[in-house]
Amino acid sequence: MQVIPVLDLLDGHVVRAVRGERTRYLPVRSALAATSAPLPVARALLAASGARTLYVADLGAILLRGAHVEALAALRAALPGGEIWLDAGYADYASMQALFERIEQHVQPIRRDRDNSHDDPRTADPATLVPVFGTESLRDAQALRSAEAAGLAPILSLDHRAGRRLDAGVELAPAAWPGRVIAMTLDQVGSYDGPDFATFERIRAAAPAHTGVIGAGGVRHRDDVAAAVQAGASAWLVASALHDGRLGASLAGFA
Repeated sequence: MQVIPVLDLLDGHVVRAVRGERTRYLPVRSALAATSAPLPVARALLAASGARTLYVADLGAILLRGAHVEALAALRAALPGGEIWLDAGYADYASMQALFERIEQHVQPIRRDRDNSHDDPRTADPATLVPVFGTESLRDAQALRSAEAAGLAPILSLDHRAGRRLDAGVELAPAAWPGRVIAMTLDQVGSYDGPDFATFERIRAAAPAHTGVIGAGGVRHRDDVAAAVQAGASAWLVASALHDGRLGASLAGFA
């Protein structure tokens, strides 16, 4: 199982989640980095987790306050060889495609600057962007099929609050789920209340055999990570426990 670090972006900063109550999010204070700037925090999270994948929630885009295009481009350019799972509040495939194109336009100058500086050519290929469609924002069920047809391997986030699914207008039956879904319980995010295994197990029981289910939120310590492995999670999204150094120096035993 992978532990995947989470980066929440708001107003140019990495912020610390508080039970999905976004008005309470403040710039992160982390034991891993002496800043809330996206790039150093991202590098520190990846180093602490040993992951090659970073989950980014662009809360500016989700809240319709503007996407962090330049920051996302900088993350792509600076994290070669990995993946960035990006939830930016896509309502449909067209909005996702438009954001990806804007990010790519900002990546190209960064790559040209690196080419001109004669840096190691292995750093030239940016991280792969993977779209995460959250049910709290998605308004077009066809978006997932369109992303799959484009070879983007989309992820569906089944967003929940207070035990109920958040749906912006699309009800997707399990048969329409892509190869990876996230059991996202916003109440647990940044809570230290423990993972919501009840919601995770309900989604896993409903998922088609080919669909991997990823958990999110609530991890307090290594025992929670071990429990997630036993529950059958293919990955778990973690932020606070990494920032606070609660998972120890190595997570290799959970891979």
